[in-house]
This record gives sequence, C-alpha cells and structure tokens, in this order.
Amino acid sequence: MKLSIIIVSWNVHDRLQNCLESIYHNHDDINLEVFVVDNGSKDGSNQMVKDKFPQVILIANESNQGFARANNQALKLAQGKYILFLNPDTLIFSGTLAKSVNFIAKTADCGLMGCKILNSNKSIQPSVRKFPHRWPIFLILTKLPKLFNFKSVNNYLSDNFDYQKTTLVDQVMGAFMMMPKSVIDCVGVFDDKFFLWFEEVDLCRRVWDNQFKVYYNSEPEIIHYGGSSFSQQIKIKNQWRFFRSAWYYFKKHGQKHI
Repeated sequence: MKLSIIIVSWNVHDRLQNCLESIYHNHDDINLEVFVVDNGSKDGSNQMVKDKFPQVILIANESNQGFARANNQALKLAQGKYILFLNPDTLIFSGTLAKSVNFIAKTADCGLMGCKILNSNKSIQPSVRKFPHRWPIFLILTKLPKLFNFKSVNNYLSDNFDYQKTTLVDQVMGAFMMMPKSVIDCVGVFDDKFFLWFEEVDLCRRVWDNQFKVYYNSEPEIIHYGGSSFSQQIKIKNQWRFFRSAWYYFKKHGQKHI
C-alpha cells in the first residue's frame, strides 16, 4: 500500500462527500486506502459513506473523540508507506497526491509536508506559521489583533511568507499533512491530550525535535473551505479549548524554536 488517507469528520455530510469524490477522481493511479473516522455525526454522514463509498474504511464513533484521538484510531490500522491527514472540507486536484508522494520520496530529510492551500475562489489561504510564543497567542485570544497591528502576531502568522516557493517551515496547517509512516513510528502519533487545536503544531514540533524537517511544498494544491466542523461549535467553548490546548502546548514545549 502506497498511501493511507485519514479523514476525521463531524457533521459535514456534503463536504465529506465532495472530498471523497475528489480523491477517487484524482488519485493519480496511486495504490491507496481511505479512512473516515466519524466523530458522532448526526447528519447521515456514516450512511452516505457506506452507500456511496463502500471501499472506504469507516470508523464510526458514538461521540466526538477530538481530532487527535480520532486520527490515532485510523493510524493503528493504516498500511500505507505514506500517511495523509486530510480535512473533510477539502478538494483534491489531479496531481496533488502524486506530487506530494514524489516530493517526500525524493527528499530524504522530509518528516512532514504541507501543500499550497487555496480558498474556494482560488486565492491563497495562509497555512504556514512560526512556532508560537505566549504573547501573540494571548493577543489572539483577546481579539485585539482584529483592531490593532501587532508585530509579534504578524511574525507568528508568517504574514510575509512566499507561498510560491517550496521551503522549510516551522509548521503547516493540519488540513493537509503528509508524512512517511516510518517517521510517525519514530516521532509518535498525535498527542490525544489535545482535543482541538495545537495537535498539529505539537506534531510538527516533534518532527523537528527528532532531526527530521517540515516542508511547505508549493506544487501540490488543494481547496480548503475552512472551519466547516468547528463553526458549529459554540464560540465560548472554542475559546476555552483554544486556551487549554495552548496552555498544554507551552507546558510541553515551552517557547523553543527550530
């Protein structure tokens, strides 16, 4: 098996169907398996997967287990040489998977790779960030950067990043992350103490800590509609989860950079 694709889904029936259709229409003849880990959806997602995509390996949780734990459920079963963690509100283009697999295969020190992520209108969606410091995270929680310009926040968000250039980065967005299975075996699976947010930052941090590298690859592209599952959550609950995950991340890693 060349590639295992893992999708964690929660109440995004239509987005998930479109995502799966894009994978099977544009898989570039790569031998792959697809996992959908459903976190207790109530919108008929499970039945849709069973009816329309019987080849998909469906793991149906009765309740929301969080992003990290759900991914780990599929990782235990994955047989691919490469693993792709993919959001359900994405669309894959022809060439996306082949370009990604080929890049990792020829880049010996690549432990994790992100791709160019586009909005629905094909504009660039920011997907690269620096590893966080406490101050910009605190400012983001206060919402003040919506009103004022803060250099520390701009630096954290990599506002001047060139998305037309393939290069090393601290971290990439969790909507599309591809890794060799051998690297996961070395650095470990997702830390399921993160329920939501910072689990992908932690994984990128551990990739660097284990002498591998994180790359942003400008060649493969996807569309990401963004936040389809998270927008259904109560905002106050989201704020608390963001704060709790950030606190745990800093407890675990401090503010060290590559």
